[in-house]
Amino acid sequence: MHFITIKLKSLFFPIIICIFIICLLLFSSSNISATKNGLALWANSVLPSLLPFFIATELLSYTNVVYWFGNLFKRIMKPIFNVSGSGAFPFVMGIVSGYPIGAKIIANLKKQKILSDIECERLIAFTNNSSLLFILGTVGIALFKSLHTGIILLITHILACLSVGFIFRWWKKSPNENSSHSDLLNNSKVSLISFSNLGEILSTCILSAINTCFLIGGFIVFFSVLISIIENIFEINNPLIKTILFGIIEVTHGIELFSLLPYNNLNLILCSFVLGFGGISVLLQVYSIASKAKISIKPYILGKILQGSFAALYTFLHLWFTS
Repeated sequence: MHFITIKLKSLFFPIIICIFIICLLLFSSSNISATKNGLALWANSVLPSLLPFFIATELLSYTNVVYWFGNLFKRIMKPIFNVSGSGAFPFVMGIVSGYPIGAKIIANLKKQKILSDIECERLIAFTNNSSLLFILGTVGIALFKSLHTGIILLITHILACLSVGFIFRWWKKSPNENSSHSDLLNNSKVSLISFSNLGEILSTCILSAINTCFLIGGFIVFFSVLISIIENIFEINNPLIKTILFGIIEVTHGIELFSLLPYNNLNLILCSFVLGFGGISVLLQVYSIASKAKISIKPYILGKILQGSFAALYTFLHLWFTS
C-alpha cells in the first residue's frame, strides 16, 4: 500500500502536465489568444514598469542606502517587526514598486549578509505588496472609475500588511536575535559601486533584472493560458464565484472582473481580499526568487492569507462605520 502511494505521488505531476498539454492542443485557438494577451500585458505594462525599478533597486543594493535606511528606521522596525532597520528598505520599495520587488530585495540583502535568515522569513511575509500606482491608478481610476475606491483599497492594503508584519515579529527565534544592525552590515561582502567598477556592476544589475522580468513574463503567460483552459472546460455560471476563483489564480485578471460586477459592499470586500492575497501567480513568482536565496516560502503563504483576511476585515469595518 505504501509503495502504491509513493508511485501515485511520483505520477501526479507527469499526469497533470500531460493533461495540460492535451488541453493546449484541444483549445489551441483560445490558448493562442490568451498567450498573445499575456505577452501584450507583459510587454506593454509589466516590463516597462518593473524593469527600471529592478535595475534601480539592484544598483541601490551596491550603495550605502540600506545602511541609511537601517539607521533611520531601526527605532521603528525592531520594536514593531523585530527585524533590523535594514528591513525598512524592502518594505518601502515593495509598496512603491509592487510585486515581487520586495522579495527580490530581501534575497539580495540575504546574499549580502545584511539580513539574517529569520529576518528574511519575517520580512517576506509582509513586504511583497501591490504598488501604490497599481492600486490607485489601475484599480481605482482605470478599472473602478473611482479614486475614492482606490484610496480605500490602498489604506486597507497597507494596514493589513502592517498587521501581518506585527504578528510575524514572533515568527521563530533567531540565534542572532540580539545582533546589532551594524554587526550585520559589517559582515556584508557587497562591493560598493564606484567609477572603477561601474560598468561591471551595471552589467550585473541589468542582466539580473532582465532575467527576473522574463521569469515574471513566463508566469503571466502560463496563468493566462491556464485561465483560458479553465474557462473552456468548466462552465462557471455564477459571475462572483468565477471572479473570486480567477482572482485567487491571477490577481490582475480577478480585479478586472470585480470591476465589471455591480458595485456593492460585498464585491468590494472580496476584491480587497484578493488584492491582499496577491494570487497564486505572484506566489510562484516570489517562490522562484525565494527558493534561489534559500528563504522559506511558508511565512509568505501564511502572511498573504492573513493579509487578504485583514484587508477584507478593514474594508468591512470602513464600510460599516461610514454607511
